[in-house]
Amino acid sequence: MGHTATPPPPTGGLTATEHWLANGLRVVLSEDHQTPVAAVCLWYDVGSRHEVKDRTGLAHLFEHLMFQGSAQVKGNGHFELVQGAGGSLNGTTSFERTNYFETMPAHQLELALWLEADRMGSLLAALDDESMENQRDVVKNERRQRYDNVPYGTAFEKLTAMAYPAGHPYHHTPIGSMADLDAASLEDAREFFRTYYAPNNAVLSVVGDIDPERTLAWIEKYFGSIPGHDGKQPPRDGTLPDIMGEQLREVVEEDVPARALMAAYRLPHDGTREADAADLALTALGGGESSRLYNRLVRRDQLAVTAGFGLLRLAGAPSLGWLDVKTSGDAEIADIEAAVDEELARFATEGPSPEEMERAQAQLEREWLDRLATVSGRADELCRFAVLFGDPQLALSAVQRVLEVTPEEVRAVAAARLRPDNRAVLVYEPTEPDVVYAADHTADNLEGAEQ
Repeated sequence: MGHTATPPPPTGGLTATEHWLANGLRVVLSEDHQTPVAAVCLWYDVGSRHEVKDRTGLAHLFEHLMFQGSAQVKGNGHFELVQGAGGSLNGTTSFERTNYFETMPAHQLELALWLEADRMGSLLAALDDESMENQRDVVKNERRQRYDNVPYGTAFEKLTAMAYPAGHPYHHTPIGSMADLDAASLEDAREFFRTYYAPNNAVLSVVGDIDPERTLAWIEKYFGSIPGHDGKQPPRDGTLPDIMGEQLREVVEEDVPARALMAAYRLPHDGTREADAADLALTALGGGESSRLYNRLVRRDQLAVTAGFGLLRLAGAPSLGWLDVKTSGDAEIADIEAAVDEELARFATEGPSPEEMERAQAQLEREWLDRLATVSGRADELCRFAVLFGDPQLALSAVQRVLEVTPEEVRAVAAARLRPDNRAVLVYEPTEPDVVYAADHTADNLEGAEQ
């Protein structure tokens, strides 16, 4: 064991301790004996922002390849062993990281740790042309199902490309392009693994009904002999001006069920007090059926069937405020846009009412507590704050930071950022007659920043 940190005072009844292996692997442990389960979460500091021109989608493709076997586990064995032991597992890719996670009966924790260590240390022994072609086809089919062949499926890619200029590391989404997926070679994948899938580029968290001393002994046993790698280059700089400086706009004519107005606003980086204030602003404005925009557009004016405003938090680039409105009947986009701008201007002047502020803080508090209350959610947040902000303990005080934000800070960030000259706008016009649209698929692809 390389080093063990002194744990800070308990925060909100939750605690976590940090440890380092000699090879650079950062380990975070959090005991929780309420239920006999344990969560293992492994974050690698690699996402689509690390990709280079003509090789987009490689981080996401590699997420799939990690489930294709390793030296001691053949084919689909990772799934079979975890599920056979009563556990669940998956992996996701975002702009900023790739993660893998298992939730196991507590007595099966060692199995999950061994499996993660085996593929970290020996995936190249099993990576061949057959597995590469198999998963290339899987990812291409996922792109068709989630982006290319569903209503509004292109929105996330289009707005991201508009909000982040060409050449910016966040200009393309994690799913990648079909052409780049076709062009990726087996050697590209092998080099990607050598560069990024090293213990000194990862954080491992274990949360739940664990014995810390025994858990650390298992981690040292299975991960300790894996060598580190020093060849990783830092991601390209994602810095941009606070304001876009103009309204970017695109009209898309597609076979969609109804007209839609979508917009992406450039907002503060995640990990800042301003980002928490922005989150509260968007929650008051468009977070659910009690929000201002829903009440105005859906209930009062009956221009829309859905209206939402949410925050895509990003640490290495400006976050995005994501507006999504689906029209009702023959409602015109111009009327919806005018109503949205009127509500945003009023909010920028007046700020949230006491009731709106209380409701928004309660909503975000509940969402945070829901994540921290489960062993898998807490394991993920501990990894997130360790990888992106250097301190897993920040996960345990996130709720308090949201509750400390003032109404004036919420008003100020809205006034500064939720402006017409700071947004990319996407308008969908159907090529077929409008029908009532009762489901929102755009949120799937916003979350798909993590798939």
